[in-house]
Amino acid sequence: MFDLLFLVFLFPLLGFLILAFGRGRIPENLAAVIGVGSIGLSALTTALIGFQFLSHPPEGGAYTQLLWNWIDVGQFHPDFALRLDGLSLTMMGVITGVGFFIHLFASWYMRGDDGYGRFFSYMNLFVASMLFLVLGDNLLFLYFGWEGVGLCSYLLIGFWYKDPANGAAARKAFVVTRVGDVFMALGLFLLFNKVGTLNIQEAMNIAPQLFQPGSVFITAIALLLLGGAMGKSAQIPLQTWLPDAMAGPTPVSALIHAATMVTAGVYLIARTHTLFQLAPFAQEMVGLTGAVTLLVAGFTALVQTDIKRVLAYSTMSQIGYMFLALGAGAWSAAIHHLMTHAFFKALLFLASGAVILACHHEQDIRKMGGLRKTLPLAFWCFVVGGAALAAVPYLTAGFYSKDEILWGAFAGGHGGLFIAALLGAFLTSIYTTRLILVVFFGEEKTHAHAGHGVSHWLPLVVLLVLSTLVGGLIHPPVAGVLPPSPGEGVQGEGMVMALSGAVALAGICIGIWLWYGKPAFMDKLGEAGFSGLLRRYWYSAFGFDWLYDRIFVGFFLWLVKILRKDVFDVVIGTIPAVLTTLNKATALTETGRLRWYTASMALGAVLVIAGVVYL
Repeated sequence: MFDLLFLVFLFPLLGFLILAFGRGRIPENLAAVIGVGSIGLSALTTALIGFQFLSHPPEGGAYTQLLWNWIDVGQFHPDFALRLDGLSLTMMGVITGVGFFIHLFASWYMRGDDGYGRFFSYMNLFVASMLFLVLGDNLLFLYFGWEGVGLCSYLLIGFWYKDPANGAAARKAFVVTRVGDVFMALGLFLLFNKVGTLNIQEAMNIAPQLFQPGSVFITAIALLLLGGAMGKSAQIPLQTWLPDAMAGPTPVSALIHAATMVTAGVYLIARTHTLFQLAPFAQEMVGLTGAVTLLVAGFTALVQTDIKRVLAYSTMSQIGYMFLALGAGAWSAAIHHLMTHAFFKALLFLASGAVILACHHEQDIRKMGGLRKTLPLAFWCFVVGGAALAAVPYLTAGFYSKDEILWGAFAGGHGGLFIAALLGAFLTSIYTTRLILVVFFGEEKTHAHAGHGVSHWLPLVVLLVLSTLVGGLIHPPVAGVLPPSPGEGVQGEGMVMALSGAVALAGICIGIWLWYGKPAFMDKLGEAGFSGLLRRYWYSAFGFDWLYDRIFVGFFLWLVKILRKDVFDVVIGTIPAVLTTLNKATALTETGRLRWYTASMALGAVLVIAGVVYL
């Protein structure tokens, strides 16, 4: 059964090729069958392999499938090979399983769009690239998939390219993530230079023998890899692309946020955990990055008015939780939260897509309200998904994974990270409650039409069930692949669990009091002098875009203006001018007279002889 591993990425890749080359000639129904069916076959293959892996694990807990020798240059021999272990199986299940339901929903959501086939070709390539990333047994193969998801994000975010704003959002995502990719590439260069291989397992085994804990080189490598993870997973300071990525169709947002791209950075750090354990400073920076990101994103989400941007900032915040867990050494907790987050975040994004279509493509939550009666399925999806996001105790998937993170930070002695995580959970409960109350309660401000069809309700129902404790009780089989978390085998988790639940419920109660009991007060507060200024500051995500525009974009434009008449360009331009002049002067000597040519040759001979004699 393990021999079928290559089919997991082959099916989406074939789907992409068929749809790409048949563009404009494949009808909608057939395009949906190819696009959704290829991911379905990939998910089915993953399920069969997963069952075999869990019931009869391979020897050593891992299986490697060599497809072909990729590059053979000197001492550099990266293979095109796939590695299956508990971590890659978890990621593969999330990508193909959640990805399948997103594709199925998209077949309903995108009906009637002129680029229907093109959309599914991009989506299939997106999934294939992410599978390359998580299955590659060497970092070069991983980087190949890493860049693939970056390309696909550009294509999908700017899918409706006729709107200039969408093209700008796609370019922004591409450029900002490339900044992180440069850091990652430098980290890979340095790692290969010191270790001599990019094979993940070999590098992780060799590194402890070559580097002392905390050495300069291992710290530099880990920090560079962290830079790559920041860009791909939208963590401060490379987070600015993610809210604008909402320009693409809603299923794209669901795929990026739930199952693919933004989780790549978490996977990278977890896969190379040995390097970060050897670099304590870099691991602390991972936790600090996550803590700052989850708080900034949480505060920003409180005042957003676009339904998709609220969810975008919530994703940024939840990925921050995963980074915090990695920094605290709670490796398995980070992956568990990655999985549960995929369930409830996909549910929330798909439900938001249903709301947007029902409200005639309206995304401003201030123009919604009272939709729980006309959109009952979307309402319950938001209630269950929002409860999981807020980590409502015992009933939701998010509670169990978030509790593991809190316990890992507490048991590991990371008091600052623990407090940040609690505050982040409090903010999450508040903005989630606000979103549900504003959209589904109060006065109905728009007439909505509920969606119909199996492709509409089936993905929502399945993801709704997985967002409950059913999904929370699914534990990734990462034992033996990742180091044990600090809290394993330590008493006292019940206290942290009770505190986590109390914080979540307190945030929900405050949210209900503010936006349901005192809505006029909140509106007045938001428009007041200093409060209004603070609100605008919050709404702009604490001014990161403005700051980067002044520091980087403004400086670049100034530099271009200064160098418009660059001295180097002038010097380089004089060289062909001088040569052209000499050519014209030499051409004047071409008279066609024999005596002139003979005299010229004689003069040249005299000069050569004189030079030889006297020099």
